[in-house]
Amino acid sequence: MDPLNNRSNVSEFILLGLSSSQEIQILLFAIFFLVYVAIVAGNLLIVISVIFDNHLHSPMYFFLANLSFFDLCVSSAATPKMIADFLRKRKTISWWGCMAQMFFMHFFGGGEMSLLIAMAIDRYVAICKPLHYKTIMSRRVLIVFLLLSWAIGFIHTTSQMVFTVGLPFCGPNVVDSIFCDLPLVIKLACTKTYILELLIISESGLLSLICFILLLISYVVMLVTIWQHSSSASSKAVSTLSAHVTVVTLFFGPAIFIYGFPFNGYSVDKFISVIYSIITPLLNPIIYTLRNQEMKAAIRRLSSQPVGSWLIH
Repeated sequence: MDPLNNRSNVSEFILLGLSSSQEIQILLFAIFFLVYVAIVAGNLLIVISVIFDNHLHSPMYFFLANLSFFDLCVSSAATPKMIADFLRKRKTISWWGCMAQMFFMHFFGGGEMSLLIAMAIDRYVAICKPLHYKTIMSRRVLIVFLLLSWAIGFIHTTSQMVFTVGLPFCGPNVVDSIFCDLPLVIKLACTKTYILELLIISESGLLSLICFILLLISYVVMLVTIWQHSSSASSKAVSTLSAHVTVVTLFFGPAIFIYGFPFNGYSVDKFISVIYSIITPLLNPIIYTLRNQEMKAAIRRLSSQPVGSWLIH
């Protein structure tokens, strides 16, 4: 049964975007287009480097490549439509398009959140149990962590979207955002949505906050371990650990704010959405490449080789 035909009179939603000024929108189009190109290029570069460079075939880079893939997917779920809307006077998205956008944003976002926890576990084992690192972080364990990330992302988005798709939309259809933001969309339903709003806040906001706190605690434990067991490898461990902390902060910070204050109506939500969908996927590859000598060396090796030779290795 199609919920659009049977429970809703709304066939599309109107997105207000960032600005109504045509001049500003043209400027934003150019900026966001260049940023999105950088996101695609940067994250694909990391994925390709990890796949084809034998020096990067380790658990840490396995997770990093998958993080870049998640970043690319999160950004691609909304950014291309957002960029195209800068050139349109009337910014609309179909009912099903809106549902799909929210589904994939939460799917890949939930998966990335779970993957960050797996990356923290990897760093914990590498720093606190270095002699057993290869045994603990076996190929089977890596695959299990990756599958769990995908599964948690799917459960996370399905548990919310299964109720959202069934909501009746029969009146207002204006979303004051740059893409279909779940908390804002469900407010437009012509029925009481208190329980669903509570579900979103508790599942997304509280889960993000708890995971963020647990990750910070784990990082503190690792820093204490590094401090107590000073060695020549400590500087490298601190470098990789600081990169993880930066990425975790960039990811969980906006998520906690969005779902901690989802119905306040302030325009600052739009800019936080930009951070979540554009800035974070852009900064992640920059953080890991600029602060990682092995990754920079791998990129230089690949850039100096013909494309066909990658497949040979």
